[in-house]
Amino acid sequence: MAIDIPLAAGSFFVAIIVGLTGMGGGALMTPMMLLFFNVPPLAAVSSDLVASAVMKPIGGFVHMRRGTVNLRLVGWLCAGSVPAAFCGVFVTRLFGDGEQVQETVKYALGVALLLAVAGLVAKAWMARNEHPEAVSTDLEAIVVRPIPTLLVGMIGGLVVGISSVGSGSLIIVALLALYPALKANQLVGTDLVQAVPLVASAALGHLLFGDFQLSITTSLLVGSIPGVYIGARISAWAPGGVIRALLAVVLLASALKLLGVGNMAMLWTLGGAVAAGGVAWSLLRNRGGAQVGIAGEVGEGLQAATGGVEAGVPPRGSR
Repeated sequence: MAIDIPLAAGSFFVAIIVGLTGMGGGALMTPMMLLFFNVPPLAAVSSDLVASAVMKPIGGFVHMRRGTVNLRLVGWLCAGSVPAAFCGVFVTRLFGDGEQVQETVKYALGVALLLAVAGLVAKAWMARNEHPEAVSTDLEAIVVRPIPTLLVGMIGGLVVGISSVGSGSLIIVALLALYPALKANQLVGTDLVQAVPLVASAALGHLLFGDFQLSITTSLLVGSIPGVYIGARISAWAPGGVIRALLAVVLLASALKLLGVGNMAMLWTLGGAVAAGGVAWSLLRNRGGAQVGIAGEVGEGLQAATGGVEAGVPPRGSR
């Protein structure tokens, strides 16, 4: 089995960004394989999910040991997400075989990336209005809302099963909206642990019925494991707000490209988005807003992507 050196190098650089931002690898790694390495959409989704299934349990174990996981939330999320993620593979097959299903997965990924961009914006907006002194310090004090949590798991699991995007971006935003009392490290820890069976279920579905390619997955792991670690180390001093803004632009560009938007239209759209973001940031700053980003979030990095030690740990003043 030969390692694809260019793909491993690409995954290394993408993983650095993942380590810096804490975004799930599916939102970046899968588009990279499609747009730069001409990997078929279904093979890209399948291989990325299997690689994630290998990496995520590490982070889940760390957060379990640190006590930053709400197991009741994890249980309700998994009750919806695990079967939905497995069924996501069958949903893609309903659209046909061969070229037809590949195009379906490609467009589904483009839509999922647009949702991820919206999630980033919503995440920053909600975090800006968060008051650290009002945040609960006791996981047991969180009142679980079973039905909304189950629905979040089902929708998130279906999106992950189809596109590999969502376990580290969409679901965490929904959790932030449903449970604003969760601390940042509790939010990341809970999301990461629920993502372990979610991604494993989606990976199993793609192993059985998808287009998994071992050589692609191995190349991803060879590049991404050291890349994520380096990104996490850099995240200790990197300006998180700027990095997340750049990430949103990259995700938007990838989504538009996957959806077949022309180059000129894509440039105009990106320019308008950047201009609107700059105006919004200026207005918020003039109104005395805090720095954009999850309150108390210090370089999620490796922790949110592969689950390192300091994911979402709030600054000392908010503990």
